[in-house]
Amino acid sequence: MTDRLRVVIGTAQTAENIELLRAREPRLDVLFEPSLLGPASDNWMVRHERTAGEQARFEALLDTAEVLFGVPDHSGAALARTVAANPALRWVHTIPAGGGQQVKAAHLDADALARIVFTTSAGVHAEPLSEFAVFGVLAGAKMLPYLRTAQIRHEWAPRVAMPLAPDLTVAVVGLGAIGRLTASKLAGLGYRVVGVHRRLVEVPGVAQVFLTDKLAEVAATVDAIVLALPGTSQTDGMLSREVLAAIKPGASIVNIGRGSTVDEPALIEALSDGRVGFAALDVTAVEPLPHDSPLWDLPNVLISPHTAAISVHEARLITELFARNATAFLDGRPLENVVNTVEFY
Repeated sequence: MTDRLRVVIGTAQTAENIELLRAREPRLDVLFEPSLLGPASDNWMVRHERTAGEQARFEALLDTAEVLFGVPDHSGAALARTVAANPALRWVHTIPAGGGQQVKAAHLDADALARIVFTTSAGVHAEPLSEFAVFGVLAGAKMLPYLRTAQIRHEWAPRVAMPLAPDLTVAVVGLGAIGRLTASKLAGLGYRVVGVHRRLVEVPGVAQVFLTDKLAEVAATVDAIVLALPGTSQTDGMLSREVLAAIKPGASIVNIGRGSTVDEPALIEALSDGRVGFAALDVTAVEPLPHDSPLWDLPNVLISPHTAAISVHEARLITELFARNATAFLDGRPLENVVNTVEFY
């Protein structure tokens, strides 16, 4: 428990959100230098260019922080420099839900990981991501590639019967906040939903939960797979060549987690030969997706440039989450969304 906290804003924010933060938790001494951060925008991955003098001022400011709201420049290297230079740093909040990967990229030693608590914005993005997942499942079920191809050709295509939601089963892989909300929305539309998770849990709207080592068996029986996984060593390549070989012919894949969870060359092969009927991908193995990736040109693929999590409310919700955690930190209570510094999620 402490009386006040010195918070340095490490990434671009709007003045309105900074005022919201100060109002929500008046015990914060908030240092905000927008000229060193650049303009706030929906694309938080944009790096702000600074002169050498500006960079020196920015680093000097960071080195006075007890708390960072945002990893500087969203960079593991910048975080490592700040941690090494600032022994007073006690807490870092990462802006993305998968901010544990920014912490991992800093390669911090055990003493630093023990001294500093790291939190993420997990949960803030559940609503828009779950909506995109439902959109992806529906796009596959309602044959978007077939319709779109005919439209491009100016063809009045033959009428075909399309399946209804109660006829289909969807597997949601990863039952965190995003996966649970996705499952709830799909179940509400009438889909039968099964879950795949690292441990057996009960989730409303999910008919049955399987452990992750059963993914290939599950893939053989479902009509769509939604990946809502963090990027960790345990999830790396989880949608593997073996799983894709076992997949029910024509099934859809929707990825709202991390591109690292998919064997991308194997997915491209499966999309090309029709084993996978459709894929809606908000994330890819390399981002931005390289210009020469076959995924761009496959007619049964929809690419979203890692934007499905963005909503007009995102920045405000992240600020409100940080303010709640700041109150908990000041009062000596546990924080929300603490990073697991073994798996970094």
